[in-house]
This record gives sequence, structure tokens and C-alpha cells, in this order.
Amino acid sequence: MTAERELDDSGQSNGFAGHGQHHNCTAGGPAEMSDAPPIEVILLDIEGTTCPIAFVSEVLFPYAREHLADHIRAHAAEPEVRRQLQHLIDWDREHAGTLPVAAERSSQQQSSTVPDTERAIGIALAMIDADLKVTALKELQGRIWNRGYESGDLKVSLFPEVSHCLRQWRQKKRTLAVYSSGSRRAQQLLYSHTTEGDLSSLFSHWFDTTSGRKTDAASYRTIASQLGCQPSTVLFVSDARAECDAASTAGCRTAYCHRDGNREDTPGPHRRIERLDQLLLMP
Repeated sequence: MTAERELDDSGQSNGFAGHGQHHNCTAGGPAEMSDAPPIEVILLDIEGTTCPIAFVSEVLFPYAREHLADHIRAHAAEPEVRRQLQHLIDWDREHAGTLPVAAERSSQQQSSTVPDTERAIGIALAMIDADLKVTALKELQGRIWNRGYESGDLKVSLFPEVSHCLRQWRQKKRTLAVYSSGSRRAQQLLYSHTTEGDLSSLFSHWFDTTSGRKTDAASYRTIASQLGCQPSTVLFVSDARAECDAASTAGCRTAYCHRDGNREDTPGPHRRIERLDQLLLMP
């Protein structure tokens, strides 16, 4: 029996879409793929996959927005923060009209009546409200979350089986990696401050939007290259169908994770799971 046909404890076929092919694993399992290489890397999304969406949308993002202005004003003289603020201003200038209040800010900038710090604060808040995933903004949010974690204001509750699965995979010598739209620093902070303790040491690689958009197949090829492996040995797990599609196009194996509270979507050709421990019987 091949690796892709091994049954998990739910009785489902342990198959995955991949190798540039789509297999409908929700309808009786994939075709036999005797030439499929063993999975070496588990590449995990965070929001909706290992951590409830509600924690990110209802705890992390509001916390960052609430403290953003004060944090920027308090640290605006630091080189790292100055660089991030300049990136926000440059982005807004290059994408004039993208943000809801761009026209108003453009007039202020031309008259030079508003200090760069205050302009950047306005831009950052508008980006948050527009749910834009801009690297400089993610870095600023990461700084704020860092202080929240250190102060004890923030503590992460992962899905119940996640810590057990991570430890099991490491015992099986699997490489664990994260690919999230949040900055690498934010990812590390999240896994360092869980109710199960510090789990960050279980991961060896962290990938964010600097590796490319999660809906672009090229991003997954880049990640596989940086991991030093073939895409076909990478299993990507996400709650987003478009991300699974991109990873599969790149040649990765995929599993679509549907949790209570996640947005409704169909798994399409990807194996559908509801818990990570449905993947533990991979050879």
C-alpha cells in the first residue's frame, strides 16, 4: 500500500493533491501514486489552521490598532521604526488613491503641514482598516504584539491537538515550517507565547510575505528552494483554498483545513481535514 493510501484514524484515505496534479480526496481518495516521495516538510499556515481566526481578528489586530499610534510616537526616533514609517509613506505615495483617506493625506503632504510621524500613523491605521498586508505595517504590528506578549497582555490558545501534532512530527524527523502573511517575528512570538508553553523551537523555518504572495505558485517554489528540498516533499496545510491551489500548482502536496468558525469554502481537489491529527499517520 502506498503512502498516499494509508488510512488515518478517521478512516479516510491519507492522500494529498500535489505533483502538479489535483486529486479529489473527498470523493473516495486519490489514484495510487507509487512514485510519490515521502513527505519531508510540514509547511503550516497559522490563522484558521493552527490558531482560531477569532484570536487574530478579535484579539491581535485590535490590540495592535489600539496601541499603534502611541507606540509609533514613543519609538519614532529609532532607526528601525523610522525605516518602517518611511516605507509606509513611500507605499502610500506609490499607490495614490488606494486607501480611503489617501486624497486628504496627499493634500497634507504637499503642504508639509503634517509631520512624517503623524502622516505615517494615519497611513498605518488606514491600511489596517483596509486589511492590507504591507510588510512595514506587519513589522510594526509585530513590535506591538511583542510588548503585549512580554507584558502578559497576550497569550495564544492554539487548537487543542496542535502542540501534540507538532511534537509528534518532530519525533518523526519532519521539518516544521510556517508560512503566514504575518511577519516572521510575529509568527515566532505567537508560538513562543501559547497556553501550551513555548513551541517555537519545534519550527526550523519561518516564511512571510517577503517570500511572495501566498496565492502565487512561485512563492512555494521559492520556499522549497530555501528549504533545500523538492516541492513534492512539502505538505502545505491551510484553511484557504486559493493558497492550496497555488501550492499544488507549484508541485507541493496539500491539505485543506476546515475548522469551526472558518469561512465557508470547498476543498476542491485538496484533501479536507478538520484536525491536524488526521495527518499523523503519514509515513
